[in-house]
Amino acid sequence: MKKISVLFSLFAMMCLSLQTTAQKNQSAINTSSDATRFFLDVHQLEPGKVTYADVAAAHQKDLATQDKFGVNFIRFWVDEADGLVYCLSSASDCDKVRQTHAEAHGLIPTHVYEVTEGQAAAIQSGKNLFLDFHYLGAGKVTAQDVANAHTKDLATQGKYGVNFVNYWVDEKEGLVMCLSEAADSSDVIRTHKEAHGLIPAKVLLVKQGE
Repeated sequence: MKKISVLFSLFAMMCLSLQTTAQKNQSAINTSSDATRFFLDVHQLEPGKVTYADVAAAHQKDLATQDKFGVNFIRFWVDEADGLVYCLSSASDCDKVRQTHAEAHGLIPTHVYEVTEGQAAAIQSGKNLFLDFHYLGAGKVTAQDVANAHTKDLATQGKYGVNFVNYWVDEKEGLVMCLSEAADSSDVIRTHKEAHGLIPAKVLLVKQGE
């Protein structure tokens, strides 16, 4: 009888252990499915009629609203001449980003890209800041492809006095956006051309805010 009792206790302990393991595994799955993602959203405003100060004020409203939707606005870039604003944020999905903008100031982005972020370098200051864009075709570029190309940029940048700060890639839409410092946009283009031959479709002179 005593042996039966011991065996029953061991069986109960095994069941409890299996249940605990299953709960941990399920928790890991849930955490993975809710993992934070990065988004780059674009606002096309009127050329020449948006200032850095305007965008900085709108960004403060985003920061005051973001917690309601579980969004974290990280930084933004403004091209005053072309009326373009780019915002980088993290969230569970792109709708949360749109909802935050809508409630904060009503400026809905024209497009939201889900992006993979590269390895950031420090801004050295004293030079102009540029965003350049490569449109490579939907589904025709991977984050690893861009990482390899970025390594070549880093190996070449010193020749042209460029500092590549970071990059973001949307694999689904085939978009790559690079942030760099340089004296002139032509230096950015020359670096890309010599490093890997992928010349950007456009290069924008921007101001950055956080």
